[in-house]
Amino acid sequence: MSNLIDTLREKARALGKTICLPEAVDDARTVKAARQFADEKLGTPLIVGSEKALKEMAQKAEVSLDGIRTIDPAQFEKMDEMVALYQTRRAKENLTDDQARAVLVDPLYFGAMLVSMDLADGMTAGAIHTTADVIRASIKCIGPRQGLKTVSSAFLMIVPDASFGIDGALIYSDCGVIPAPTQAQLVDIGDAAAQTFRQLVGGEPIVAFLSFSTKGSADHPAAKKMADAAAALAERRPDLQVDGELQGDAALIPSVGKSKAPGSQVAGRANTLIFPDLGAGNIAYKLTQRLAKAEAFGPLLQGLAKPVNDLSRGATTDDVVQVAAITALQTQ
Repeated sequence: MSNLIDTLREKARALGKTICLPEAVDDARTVKAARQFADEKLGTPLIVGSEKALKEMAQKAEVSLDGIRTIDPAQFEKMDEMVALYQTRRAKENLTDDQARAVLVDPLYFGAMLVSMDLADGMTAGAIHTTADVIRASIKCIGPRQGLKTVSSAFLMIVPDASFGIDGALIYSDCGVIPAPTQAQLVDIGDAAAQTFRQLVGGEPIVAFLSFSTKGSADHPAAKKMADAAAALAERRPDLQVDGELQGDAALIPSVGKSKAPGSQVAGRANTLIFPDLGAGNIAYKLTQRLAKAEAFGPLLQGLAKPVNDLSRGATTDDVVQVAAITALQTQ
């Protein structure tokens, strides 16, 4: 495990956040992760389900529930308040009381509403649900961060060559949610990814919008879209270092950046990479992971008003713990 991951866990311990793990009642990995999260003092795990069902799963997983917060939706004293808030959030659906209650029986929606009501600081799910399920519940219950309309994803990549990013740590985005982002969505993705970099890596995000072209070297609408998105983000967020369009080598290698984009503050120094579409982002992170032997953590959701993260359905217990710790850091 890299030094950065150790550092992330130390930061999570210092924050002491409550992270909801709503799938524990149906997933042994998740209840084991709740136990480990509590034992490592990374924060307070909160699991959802009836006392009987949770005890049965804990026995199956051979762990104790001591020190783990539990909430039974059927006995939840603030259910009327939750139902009313959900009806307000989904006002355009004109849900009846019974319809809203039927939705909130789903642990994903119940957990996301606990976050929305500040009864949990964040949520980590997806061990037994699809990414689409997790995102749908998050958008309906929590919604995008103020100023953004797009919920996207990022990967925290830690490469062995520490000359890249900050000690080898970079953010890749979007690699898991939006197949063909519009220019406006790309601007939101870049904005959210910069915040993700600050939260997880620390230091100043240096944002590069990537393309097959550098500064007009190819005259193509796809390259121009990335250039226009970079310019729009720079206008929206003058506090950020942003540039594009840049080829991957121009973004990362100082000598190439100086040659291809002289005068750019970003070229050769980028640590937050924005990809033109899901194909490019997904391929890039997997190649970096396999060929460069990088550690890859994600897809981490970004752009929500409050943090929720998705898990691979092949996640291990350690994966759940790590992503829950990252979720705690995204509360900052």
